[in-house]
Amino acid sequence: MDFNELKTPVYVIDESKLKKNLEILKDVQDKSGAKILLAQKAFSAYHTYPLISQYLAGTTSSGLFEARLAYEEFGKESEIHVFEPAFSDDEMQQVCDIADHLVLNSLSQLEHHRNVWEKKVTTNKLSVGLRVNPEFSTQKGHEIYDPCAPGSRLGIRALDLPDKLPSNVEGLHFHTLCEQGFEPLYDTFKAFEKKFEKYLKSRELKWLNLGGGHHITRDDYDREGLISLVKYIKDTYKVEVYLEPGEAIALDAGYLVTTVMDIVKTDRLPVLILDTSAACHMPDVLEMPYRPPLKDSGEIGDKKYCYRLSSRTCLAGDIIGDYSFDKEIEIGDRLIFEDMAIYSMVKNNTFNGMALPDIAVLKENGNCEVVKSFGYEDFKMRL
Repeated sequence: MDFNELKTPVYVIDESKLKKNLEILKDVQDKSGAKILLAQKAFSAYHTYPLISQYLAGTTSSGLFEARLAYEEFGKESEIHVFEPAFSDDEMQQVCDIADHLVLNSLSQLEHHRNVWEKKVTTNKLSVGLRVNPEFSTQKGHEIYDPCAPGSRLGIRALDLPDKLPSNVEGLHFHTLCEQGFEPLYDTFKAFEKKFEKYLKSRELKWLNLGGGHHITRDDYDREGLISLVKYIKDTYKVEVYLEPGEAIALDAGYLVTTVMDIVKTDRLPVLILDTSAACHMPDVLEMPYRPPLKDSGEIGDKKYCYRLSSRTCLAGDIIGDYSFDKEIEIGDRLIFEDMAIYSMVKNNTFNGMALPDIAVLKENGNCEVVKSFGYEDFKMRL
């Protein structure tokens, strides 16, 4: 199928751009000695897992269902890491049957589930770690994404840990970044190293997970700095080092294609009513909030024709943003939002009975394949 023949709205994963990101990550992995994992919370389009598994060491999951998806679709030989702030008793048994690495958020969770996870540890089928809180914030203006903010529920502070790691704990994990470069990671690690050095030096520690939020595939990311840091950690503390980016894997590797259904005149900008929705199909636009990139457009005033882009839901605030164009927009025109692979398919919803967009893959040869379509039953089954 040709790109222009796709029915809208549709998410389109660009295979060539995805592959370019993976090649960059593989290069970092090979040069640094780190193991890089796909953070499925950002990108879980499992139709691409056979490709991703050729480059990365495995996956990290935010709970049982993501872990099952990785186990079923990513490849049995790849590593499966799982973290969740709290596991139920039923979940823990299933997670321990799937995971290679399990990260627990508190000492109480560690001990509550010890009778389950320790059986897997003693048979060398599972390695268990603790999430820690370096108490070093690098976020500015987005406290909702700051695991080191005062009162954070994510990770154990150094002052709350015993002098020695609890028995059979082999790893430490921290995740503090969000869409950031290398410098915040370096600064965070130095703060972590100072507070947790005695655990880094312990014989029991076998691995360290530096979490996600690293925009490693961005052009301006200091990849040489990252490689040097990983080598320093491995050489100094003799531990395996993990990185678990989500966005970096599918950064700029997807689109959301939409059609203009109507144009409404207002006392301000004319409003384009699209067959897509910020609230339903790209929730981060409202949650972050941010203005998604749109192909062949500019900021208000950059180009001659200016519009507000909105949705056909009844939510008054379902506004995507204000854009300008070189030509007048007409009903029936197709618009292409860029960088739409990440935090879109994994977070969308059917509010107002909105249909979920199809998912398509743009192959390297230019052909498109629709890999998933949704309809009324997908709306009804959730209710």
